[in-house]
Amino acid sequence: MKRSIAAPGSPSDRGLGWFSRWLGAQAEFFRILRTVGWPPLDLAVRIGLAQGFFVSGVLKVSNWATAVELATNVYPVTWMNPVTAAYTGAAIELVGSVLLAAGLLTRYAALSMLILTAVVQSNYNATDSQLFSAALFGWYVIHGAGPVSMDGLLRRGLADSALPLAARIAALLGWVSARIGPIYLSAVRVWLAVALLVVGVQATLRSDLPLDRLQLWLPISMVQIWPPALLLVGALLLLPGLLTRYAAIALALASAGTAMAMPAAAMGILLFATLALLVMFGAGVVSADAVIGRKLRQIYPELEGKPAFALEGLPRVVIVGAGFGGLACAAALRRARASLTLIDRGNYHLFQPLLYQVATAALSPGDIAAPIRPLFRDSFNTRVLLGTVTGVDTARRRVLVGDKEIPYDYLVLATGAAHSYFGKDQWRPYAPGLKRIEDATAIRRRLLTAFEHAESTEDPAEREALLTFLIVGGGPTGVELAGAIAELARFGMEKEFRNFDPASARVILVQSAARVLPTFAVSLAKIAQRSLERLGVEVLVGSRVEGIDAKGVLVNGKPIVARTVLWAAGVMASPAATWLGTEKDSAGRLIVEPDLSVRALPNVFAIGDTASSNGWAGKPVPGLAPAAKQGGAHVARVISARLRGEPAPGPFTYRHTGSLATIGRKAAVADFGRVKLWGAPAWWLWGIVHVGFLVGLRNRVATMINWFWAYLTFGGGIRLITGGEVQPGAER
Repeated sequence: MKRSIAAPGSPSDRGLGWFSRWLGAQAEFFRILRTVGWPPLDLAVRIGLAQGFFVSGVLKVSNWATAVELATNVYPVTWMNPVTAAYTGAAIELVGSVLLAAGLLTRYAALSMLILTAVVQSNYNATDSQLFSAALFGWYVIHGAGPVSMDGLLRRGLADSALPLAARIAALLGWVSARIGPIYLSAVRVWLAVALLVVGVQATLRSDLPLDRLQLWLPISMVQIWPPALLLVGALLLLPGLLTRYAAIALALASAGTAMAMPAAAMGILLFATLALLVMFGAGVVSADAVIGRKLRQIYPELEGKPAFALEGLPRVVIVGAGFGGLACAAALRRARASLTLIDRGNYHLFQPLLYQVATAALSPGDIAAPIRPLFRDSFNTRVLLGTVTGVDTARRRVLVGDKEIPYDYLVLATGAAHSYFGKDQWRPYAPGLKRIEDATAIRRRLLTAFEHAESTEDPAEREALLTFLIVGGGPTGVELAGAIAELARFGMEKEFRNFDPASARVILVQSAARVLPTFAVSLAKIAQRSLERLGVEVLVGSRVEGIDAKGVLVNGKPIVARTVLWAAGVMASPAATWLGTEKDSAGRLIVEPDLSVRALPNVFAIGDTASSNGWAGKPVPGLAPAAKQGGAHVARVISARLRGEPAPGPFTYRHTGSLATIGRKAAVADFGRVKLWGAPAWWLWGIVHVGFLVGLRNRVATMINWFWAYLTFGGGIRLITGGEVQPGAER
């Protein structure tokens, strides 16, 4: 049964809503922390645990006589021959450590190493580090390795394979992880809390409690370095399992600081890893946190991803466009008391700033695009529709998608921009622009086909035309395209052709303004132009394009024969203003009010390239990804305030975080106002920022790997000619 909903704007609704949002934000934080933080930490812990055992095993094998002597006299196993014991110990240390580090057969490797650790701890040399190692080994026995492991890669395939008993074993191991794992977490928590309590009480009372026997099973020495107050508070929270994650975070930070400050406390890293289990996975099933969590999930079912309220009768919010602005708005409204519909003509979110790298064969389309639906899998109030919007009926509040009508109470238009040929649309077939994945793959096909035809032709003039690449427009896209094409020709295709040298390709950048990158500082624009020229790019500034056809381009009355011409000179807004029939600027963007609502239509908002806003200290907001994201978040705040009956937030204010453009290897410019960077520092910053803006961990990892490989090998990337052959310069 769903709990009743107070009237929007009532004190009850605002109070419950605030607390529910806080709980949801807390749950989301720890979910993201576990998703992002545990895989690398799990890998580091496995490698760290394996390292000590591997070194010990290598020493035993390299000094076998000493190893047998130790097994005979120092730590004999009464029920095993000394030589057999030495072989067994060395095998566990060598084979088990390799398997554990690789995450292959992790449970079995960890079990053997746990047994070996327990034998050493109980019979020969008791240390705190072995206790923490045993606790971590026990976790791997029960839970297995994380996703960054061979087991993680093979788990699903093995469970669905034809191997005998594979499915049953996988099911059993899954049951152990799900049922025994939470109990084990509770046991680890209580074990650590008892150690904290014993040492804390002794330090507070300043008494000499007999701890010798306890040191065999409790990490007494390690926790003695902490202040008594921290010990007692930590014990009082961990013992019942109350606010366990926060207590573990505080103790983990203390252990990390101790490990760095005191060389003798290197075992603090193992303690840190043990506490990280509690941070990532919680207090376990036997805890106050678990009891409170179950009760809160009954009151707030949205914490489990279940509908917190019925959607019937709630305000309907429709967002058109899943670009940066649309996604930011939809993400901010995923917990709002509203029925949310996100419409886009593609089923993916595209990171447009890196389209030029797909066009120049540096990246695959899949590296810069992410499906939309998985992003909102857990947002019960959000549905995603694939379709092309053809109009908006503002009188009836309907969005027209083909022959369907989507009703709305609030409409957010985040439809982006298209290319503008300044009234010369006849140039479009000969000078394609770069706004969609289809554009990027078509340009890649044209570029690569030009090189292939240049190899096969015997006509020097035709080869020269084929190897001439002209880019119209010297903004960031044009500069990046020119630099990438020049690098592709000079480095990516080296020694691959026999009839010509790819480095002889001619790359021309035509800019009508007096300098490239006119929105950047003059000094950075000059640096960018010099960098382009060092790559061999011909930069024609103050030059006007007067004609484009299948043969080439007419620039300032002079014809330039070029089979490949690319357009990066201008953009125009989507037809959103035509749909609404309202006021627009010269670029077709909707004129919006300070809160980004469309004039005379207070329930319709426009963001990103669709809107003409002066929210940048009275200046027009630039068409950049950060501006779209900030606009989307602001509109979400405005709509949320209206839904709750609260005062509207202030007007939209764009916070400029800087402008970036890359030219080539180790060459980029970054303009942050007073702070300006260029060269290698700007190039690294450009890469970090662009990877950070990508949606999805897989996209970030794949892009970093591809960039790193191409950077080290001068590789040309994804040089595939797909979609059919295109004659350079011909109409598509």
